[in-house]
Amino acid sequence: MRVFFPVSLNLVGRPCLVVGAEDDREAIEKAHALEEAGAQVRRIHRGDDVREADVAQAFFVISTPQDEALSKRLRGLADTHRTLLCCIDQPAYGFVAMAAIAKAGPVRIAVSTAGLAPRVGKILKNALQRAMDARFERFVGALAQRRAETRDAHPLAQESDIRRAAAIEAASGFEATVTFAYPPWFGDG
Repeated sequence: MRVFFPVSLNLVGRPCLVVGAEDDREAIEKAHALEEAGAQVRRIHRGDDVREADVAQAFFVISTPQDEALSKRLRGLADTHRTLLCCIDQPAYGFVAMAAIAKAGPVRIAVSTAGLAPRVGKILKNALQRAMDARFERFVGALAQRRAETRDAHPLAQESDIRRAAAIEAASGFEATVTFAYPPWFGDG
């Protein structure tokens, strides 16, 4: 089993390519998420229409078709042009496994199973999404405001310990609880 290194990408202004049918829900969602992150997104609906230049010009390519020949071709092009590549549900071909993302305001929590158990990742994402309600979003906003006020009150580098202590104190009392339930076939082992 492969373990992926979790990162977040700054895609502002970066050219990204999404390969997937015009009505492919996954391709539509990925293109929207890339646009939300500030990427310059180009869509190609048919895998046969992908040219080498399309991959060479992209910083990040996401391919949604479950087409092994296309994924293998994209991997070769990505290797040649040092392009980040994600082949949805075909982790052997890509360098990137898409994480399930729970969002609330500026907070993003990514859940990755390295492409091995995407349904589990989605269940975890949905549970986190339910927990990160409007109150949570307001709380994060209030923490950000307090942080800015503390930074304004203590701007000097030597006051970083004061800023750190204030941030810890402001979040004091916030807790999160996580539990898991397993299917009967898995047993207690």
